[in-house]
Amino acid sequence: MSDTTTARPRAVLVLNGPNLNLLGTREPAIYGHTTLADIEARLVAEGAALGIEVRCAQSNHEGALIDALHAARAWAGGVIFNPGGYTHTSIALHDAVAAIGLPVIEVHLSNIDAREEFRHRGYVARVCQGSIRGFGWRSYWLGLHALAHILPPPPTE
Repeated sequence: MSDTTTARPRAVLVLNGPNLNLLGTREPAIYGHTTLADIEARLVAEGAALGIEVRCAQSNHEGALIDALHAARAWAGGVIFNPGGYTHTSIALHDAVAAIGLPVIEVHLSNIDAREEFRHRGYVARVCQGSIRGFGWRSYWLGLHALAHILPPPPTE
């Protein structure tokens, strides 16, 4: 976690981990029919309404997710992160989130605490500003609004 009083750019990285590129067709009973492109478009539009630039990325590779987190230090004020299955396994992503010095909101479409036992342990949330889960695509929307309150207000005209 980082200090929220430091001035930050009003830009947010929305970062998605493995298998989230299959949203809309992957286990719709759990994840719904909304595609990742749909979620990203909604977040970009909502970000514009909030005065926040939203950039989106997805990778099925742990190292690429770490690289995206590191790169965000140069331009983002915060991160919305769905690490997917890496939530439960990746010390490296835990360490990357801790290292970047940005507020990170972990999001999940499903309520991982109400699912299989192996999903009840997560590593990434421990170093995040907060965690939102179980609200489908709206988990991302709630994460964006949470960051909107952490980032500096938009400039007034």
